[in-house]
Amino acid sequence: MKISIIGAGSWGTALANLLAGGGASVSIWDVDRELLDSMSLTRENAKYLPGRRIHESVRIADSLEDCVTDSVFMVTAVPSQRFRSALTAALPFMSAETIIVNVAKGIEIASLETLSKVSAATAPVHTYTVLSGPSHAEEVADGMPTTVTVASEDAAAAKKVQDVFMTERFRVYTQSDVLGVELGGALKNVIALGAGISDGMGYGDNTKAAIMTRGITEMARLGKHMGANPETFYGLSGIGDLVVTCTSQHSRNRRCGIMIGQGVPPKEAMERVGMIVEGIPTAEAARDLAEKLGIEMPITESICRIVSGEAPPNEELSALMTRDKKHEH
Repeated sequence: MKISIIGAGSWGTALANLLAGGGASVSIWDVDRELLDSMSLTRENAKYLPGRRIHESVRIADSLEDCVTDSVFMVTAVPSQRFRSALTAALPFMSAETIIVNVAKGIEIASLETLSKVSAATAPVHTYTVLSGPSHAEEVADGMPTTVTVASEDAAAAKKVQDVFMTERFRVYTQSDVLGVELGGALKNVIALGAGISDGMGYGDNTKAAIMTRGITEMARLGKHMGANPETFYGLSGIGDLVVTCTSQHSRNRRCGIMIGQGVPPKEAMERVGMIVEGIPTAEAARDLAEKLGIEMPITESICRIVSGEAPPNEELSALMTRDKKHEH
């Protein structure tokens, strides 16, 4: 069984090792030719996943065509804003039976669409699945027990992904709420920025717990309005992913937020992280989507103003704390 992985970042590389360790034939490709050459030479992704040897059976593909052709599953591990272009480029080399396994987490800014909608418009013939949950690439690569969920409108396809990806250390659940899983994975990055900003400003556990708790309420509110199952936001792809992203040293969104909270300009903070910080574009997309749908998301709006440089963190915190009195539910 051939599995192709598009995107050789930390997550794409960790999944390549996971799948190869389970006996699958894995090929990985990236637009960064220099990165691929380095991976081929050293059998390590020193740029994004240093210190972990790439499994001997993982093929570093010479081209996108070489990677994708004859694949049963195609894993898209690219930044969310590049998902459409990556899928469009791969489409000529995919068979009609190739199942898309998306692991990117975000909302497309240009269209305000989730990636399942982008896939439906770009590759309508292909079955789409999304794999999401609390899963830092570093810990998966180190074999630490991890649990995620795979969602698809096609139950058989979700089961196939579950069968292929699941190991003794990587447990996969299935479900059908694609929209809820996608929104949970995307929006938690925004809240993680807020949690990081709070940490960077020197605030404590009380503040971060409030941001996380009210943040999951905002996420579920938007999801319910759009037709997702609210219960999804209290599962692995919602609160599970939110907790790990808001608290972990591995979280690039939290690290970026910490620097912003310490006074580093947002653009410089993103550059210092050295990888795509998905919460930055998602904050803008989520704010615009909420405004379009008439949904109140005050924390998301504040974080968007902070990361865009429109307002300083202390000003936004004060505005949130002095909002009108409300009933919790």
